[in-house]
Amino acid sequence: MTTPSSRPTSTDVLVVGAGPAGSAAAAWAARAGLDVVLADAATFPRDKTCGDGLTPRAIGEMKKLGLEDWLRAHTVNEGLRAHGFGQTLLLPWPGGSLPDWGSAVARTELDDHLRTVAIKSGALAIDGARAVGVRREGERVAAVALKDADGTYEIACRWLVVADGVRSPLGKLLGREWHRDTVYAVAGRSYVDSEMSDDPWISSHLELRDEQGELVPGYGWIFPLGNGSVNLGAGTLATSKRPTEVAIKPLMQTYADTIGPDFGISGELRMPTSALLPMGGAVSNVAGPNWALIGDAAACVNPLNGEGIDYGLETGRLVAEHIASGTGLGEAWRSTLVEHYGEAFSIARRLAGIATQPRVVAALGPAGMRSDWLMTLALRWMGNLVDDADRDRAARVWRWAGRRSMARDARPPFA
Repeated sequence: MTTPSSRPTSTDVLVVGAGPAGSAAAAWAARAGLDVVLADAATFPRDKTCGDGLTPRAIGEMKKLGLEDWLRAHTVNEGLRAHGFGQTLLLPWPGGSLPDWGSAVARTELDDHLRTVAIKSGALAIDGARAVGVRREGERVAAVALKDADGTYEIACRWLVVADGVRSPLGKLLGREWHRDTVYAVAGRSYVDSEMSDDPWISSHLELRDEQGELVPGYGWIFPLGNGSVNLGAGTLATSKRPTEVAIKPLMQTYADTIGPDFGISGELRMPTSALLPMGGAVSNVAGPNWALIGDAAACVNPLNGEGIDYGLETGRLVAEHIASGTGLGEAWRSTLVEHYGEAFSIARRLAGIATQPRVVAALGPAGMRSDWLMTLALRWMGNLVDDADRDRAARVWRWAGRRSMARDARPPFA
């Protein structure tokens, strides 16, 4: 933590939020030769509600940061084991333009390490400093007010990157709005001892049931951590028209009791937490002339699986490239988000909205789980594993569906 005498007063780039998105933005901006301050309200290391899973897309971004060896020292997984409706399927990561492996690292460790990468890249990191206000000059942000244990002070900046998570208090001060008419999620996470801690597959249960045995629109997961424990969690999908009424922590316990014998689970669920997740770019006012929202703050969360680390790392790199190149932010940044994620988010949140209806899940789930081909295709689409470089038929169909979906959206992503 900084002392009053060591507080920075100005910087080229101020990044607020030191999760994967903010740390990636800080690292890339510092590597581009810019003066960078990375601020966070928490004191590191700190926890974060998350499934801890790193998809091949996230692996690809971390490799760009030079972290492949560090990742391979942790658990490495080969793909997804999908369970549901009396079926179990092994679905390897498809590879192609992306790595063919994934991982899982507890966010307490992952975020601390990524923040260290930013520091080693040249960023000045300050923690225990909460953003509480902004000073504007016209539409530009001239400075951000931060509050720590010793009081409130300002840091002037040429550029501001907002990476303060799904609630984004700083984003709200800048005019960010979350629109709940499209799908969002309520997700919970815990840790538990398991004999499957070294399992080379992550597991997802697509048939999630509550204490009364009723089908819940959502899924459960088991992500092996290689340390004797797994990340066990559950997520439910909802919209403003079909809000979720499920208590997420009891749902996790029911899920653990149901699958416990198959996964060698023992002991109590530890550190259970939950979070509300805006998804699929369901926010407006994501940028101004010299400021931009990235990662979770911009609702860059996959509507079909709740994953956001890959988008956080990507948007951190992309916003640093914008700043370093002098192309500006504002509408240019919103257009970049739409270009990279708009079509995929639009069709994904449309499909996820259908999945909020238990009767539809009950009707389509068994048929889908009987087809390895269909589920492999679903893994690629649902797992954000179609890269811009992919030109095969599955990628073309996904993009075609995305364009059609965008054209029908009453409120497209990031609008």
